Amino acid sequence: MGKDKMVTVYRAAGEAEALVIKGMLESHGIPALLKSHASPSVHMFTIDGMGEVRVMVWQEMAEKARDLIEGEADV
Repeated sequence: MGKDKMVTVYRAAGEAEALVIKGMLESHGIPALLKSHASPSVHMFTIDGMGEVRVMVWQEMAEKARDLIEGEADV
């Protein structure tokens, strides 16, 4: 990957949604990382985006990742 950086391609409302997107991307050969600023909680809900999880991929793969995510949304 060299000097490439990771960029956000999707913002999920929670970890479960983010894991689905991550799995879909990885099944298409796109490594993905999940990043969240919220600490784990015993509650299964979020308030004002506090549980938002960013799905990140290498910049060079971002366009393909976004196309795949948009394609899944159309189904």
